Amino acid sequence: MTRPPTPVGAEHVEHLTAALAAVGPAVDTATRWGRELAGLLTGGARLVAAGNGGSAAQAAHLTAELVGRYRDDRRPFSAVALHAEVSALTAITNDYGLEEGFARQLEAHARPGDVAVLMSTSGGSPNVVRAAQRARECGVTCWAMTGRGPNPLTEVADESLTVESPFTATVQELHLVLLHVLCAGLDAELDARLMAGTS
Repeated sequence: MTRPPTPVGAEHVEHLTAALAAVGPAVDTATRWGRELAGLLTGGARLVAAGNGGSAAQAAHLTAELVGRYRDDRRPFSAVALHAEVSALTAITNDYGLEEGFARQLEAHARPGDVAVLMSTSGGSPNVVRAAQRARECGVTCWAMTGRGPNPLTEVADESLTVESPFTATVQELHLVLLHVLCAGLDAELDARLMAGTS
């Protein structure tokens, strides 16, 4: 399969703008995920997140928004980016193989009722797919964020958000937008619960 040429300058922005225009259904899903996550996290659940390369950066960004804050001040929530524990990650991949790097950590840190947000622009990263499989085995809800689907990760996850772009950069940029939409949904649900006196 031949790759399309990498868009440069204004063409990059045009591809990004077109992708943003087509992301409506994913925005609705990300908002719903945020609202669901508010209930789960306030009930004591934990979120784990993982990805490779740029997706690892996105995973860390998400967990930072949850442990710190997205917009308004609120209590911190338990969220772990699985790639960030370097000693554990390298020990596991050395002893058990690359595909177990995230899966074994997920098994250690997550409990039934927790949520895993797993990201892969291709949807085919073996270590991320293995983590999704392990999440299902452990009773952990698995939400995937990928590029074009269907793909191995969307096939295993409970739910998925896909970005229909052939360009990795565009997929990653849209993933960041959708993560912020998720966080906004979470904050909105927390605000609604506070106003209703049910938080």
